[in-house]
Amino acid sequence: SSLLFSSLRIGEMMGSKSHPLPLCSFAIAAHSRPDRVSAAATLPEGSPGSAAPDPPAEPPAVAQRRTPARGSPQLNRWSRARALRSGRKLDRRPPGDKEGFGPSPRPPTSASASGSSPAGVVVEEAGDYGEDEAWGGGGKAIYMVSDGTGWTAEHSVNAALGQFEHCLVDRGCSVNTHLFSGIDDIDRLMDIVKQAAKEGALLLYTLADPSLADAAKHACRLWGVPFTDILGPTTEAIATHLGVAPSGIPRGAPGRNTPLSDEYFRRIEAIDFTIKQDDGAQPQNLNRANIVLVGVSRTGKTPLSIYLAQKGYKVANVPIVLGVELPKSLFEIDQEKIFALTINPVILQTIRKARAKSLGFSSEMQSNYSDMDHVKEELEFASKIFAQSPLWPVIEVTGKAIEETAAVVVRIYHDRKHKYTMPRISKRY
Repeated sequence: SSLLFSSLRIGEMMGSKSHPLPLCSFAIAAHSRPDRVSAAATLPEGSPGSAAPDPPAEPPAVAQRRTPARGSPQLNRWSRARALRSGRKLDRRPPGDKEGFGPSPRPPTSASASGSSPAGVVVEEAGDYGEDEAWGGGGKAIYMVSDGTGWTAEHSVNAALGQFEHCLVDRGCSVNTHLFSGIDDIDRLMDIVKQAAKEGALLLYTLADPSLADAAKHACRLWGVPFTDILGPTTEAIATHLGVAPSGIPRGAPGRNTPLSDEYFRRIEAIDFTIKQDDGAQPQNLNRANIVLVGVSRTGKTPLSIYLAQKGYKVANVPIVLGVELPKSLFEIDQEKIFALTINPVILQTIRKARAKSLGFSSEMQSNYSDMDHVKEELEFASKIFAQSPLWPVIEVTGKAIEETAAVVVRIYHDRKHKYTMPRISKRY
């Protein structure tokens, strides 16, 4: 106790300088045994792997200051959608739940006894945490390692975490994901594996370079880190099917030749067209669009249009406004390429209120835009239009990500275009 008091006192003295130190971190560092060395620094190369030693027990005073873990942006979106669907008030903690996913104070930074971190490992500094930042304040850690952009690993993990919504949202399971992209040398890779061993993290990797993938596998086994190769099994299966060995070069690497294909220019043209056709602009060009989206305001027409344009589809979107007739050209084009979007009125009202507030609408304008009676009336007006156009598929976007809605649109588009007996989305490389 005297050691803890001394460390806290020194922390207060040093905290008064120009670079204040968090007392909690200083106390933990001072309280830990100086003769205790991590497994990552002592385990000889080639020796049997073992998990990192348990961290020293925290003093009671420090443990009491620990704050509950904050949910990631993805978990907050899941929680918000579920709360709205069930009618519960947002950020309201259920009975008996002491650690909700509502706002919590910023956690103290962690400091090791050495005060340094291995190269290539993300170190979270003190400061304000933005919406897209997550901190490792408790919970299970998942490391994602890639020698490219990390897009495949990140999206695979996000898709898998969606299967655990019942735990992540309802039961308060805390998961922290950490992405390490552009890892193209052994030293940085080993530092990440060692750090994963210290944190007891799960390590998932997409390493196109076979030597890096093998090094990651052996290092994880050596240090006792659970791991999964996301890309390897798929690459090996395709190599066997084609009878051709993979290049082993990450996408975008200097040694990889990626010529500008027709698809590239088609995507650029699609994006340019879609931007010009946003929000009902230039209705005379609707016949040039591959896909036309219709729906009331704030059903996600614009972000969905841009997402589809990046896939190479020319998209136009037409808003449905109460009491305003749709352009005649909309009914003169091929009706099978028109897609209607609808949404739950409670969700729509919430989105519109946030939008009106961000734009600084007056109280009267907010009432006309986000009032529940007005929202329901506008949705009913749109439903009548949809009923008069039976060839328009009506897609419910409530609780769906842009990617999910886009997948539905693209699937129906290809089914209608190619008249497949079995629904599919085909692409030739």
